[in-house]
Amino acid sequence: MTQPIPSFSYHLPTAIEFGHGALARLPALARGLGGQRALIVGDPGVERAGLVGRIADVLSQTEMPIAIFTDVESDPDIRSVEQGTAIAKAERCDFVIGIGGGSALDTAKAIGLMLTNAGTIRDYVGINKVPQPGAPVVAIPTTAGTGSEMTIWSVLSDKAQQVKISVGSTYNCPRVALLDPGLTLSLPPHTTAATGMDALTHALESYVNRATQPISEAMSVQAMTLIARSLRVAVAQGDNLQARADMLLASTIAAMAFNSTRLGLVHAFAMPLGAKFHIPHGLVNAILLPAVMRYNLPGNLPKYAHIAEIFGERVENRSLRAAAERSVEAIEQLKQDIGITAKLSAFGLSEDRFDEVVDEALQSGNVPVNPRQPTREAMKAILRAELE
Repeated sequence: MTQPIPSFSYHLPTAIEFGHGALARLPALARGLGGQRALIVGDPGVERAGLVGRIADVLSQTEMPIAIFTDVESDPDIRSVEQGTAIAKAERCDFVIGIGGGSALDTAKAIGLMLTNAGTIRDYVGINKVPQPGAPVVAIPTTAGTGSEMTIWSVLSDKAQQVKISVGSTYNCPRVALLDPGLTLSLPPHTTAATGMDALTHALESYVNRATQPISEAMSVQAMTLIARSLRVAVAQGDNLQARADMLLASTIAAMAFNSTRLGLVHAFAMPLGAKFHIPHGLVNAILLPAVMRYNLPGNLPKYAHIAEIFGERVENRSLRAAAERSVEAIEQLKQDIGITAKLSAFGLSEDRFDEVVDEALQSGNVPVNPRQPTREAMKAILRAELE
């Protein structure tokens, strides 16, 4: 008998502007949001690539005064938020434009929050602790992976404590996600591969987890379908605009899925592994995804079988278990095709540090929604499988 659809909530406060050349819409968007003075937030890479300058040139049509903050590092430290907020307040900015990957966008969103909320960003660590909306933010991604342009989350580092923290609130969502595939054309193959696997992990973990619901499921399937057809092409042919468009859209759609469902065990591990061993987020997801899938299979065999089909595996005349196992093989083949071969030991992880990684991973809100509730020994086995 068909089970009734459980109750769920879905909220999407971000408008999406997608298309080739969409950057040209920025002046009209800025005027529509009522901003008077803009802070442009990026990182040194997008500044060197000339993209911060392009934003400033495009905004010149509005005659809006701007300030620029590009001192955002990978896995941005809380200090970046504090420094950017100080600049924005000194320049009387009431509007934020973030351009770059997840680090720049997460920082821009957090700065937007701190322009209207008291205290420091540390006061809002957790979920739904932000008391009022932040300043308007337009998020312009230049990578196709994090989905930060759509999510409620800013993931930041406290590098002095070697921990990552997350601020989650619908008030942290950008007002507009401006998606221009042309801005992703300069991504090198290894970054395209890692960020693409990040997007895949978002879609896949949301799809199989215990909080999934009909709207998020549809988005996860669409995101995985786009990734299955275009990630290999985007890595092999970086100038293929259609593949770049597919991947940028997949990243955003996957974020729309997990915004309401959270993720799973891969992301629970990613926080301590990123903070303690400085493994880039997309890469650590890519390393762990097959091992976590293999462990999680019994928790949702039908959906893993469907994932196998999405990635082109032949599942007819196979048992449900055998069909589900093909999903793991498909993702392992995808990793091989896009050149991801790294193992955890390359970043300094060893078995004597498994306990501290597991301890911190178990604190993640992604563990309760994982399709299979893990034991400590099972978590260590997953790390061991991808160690070397």
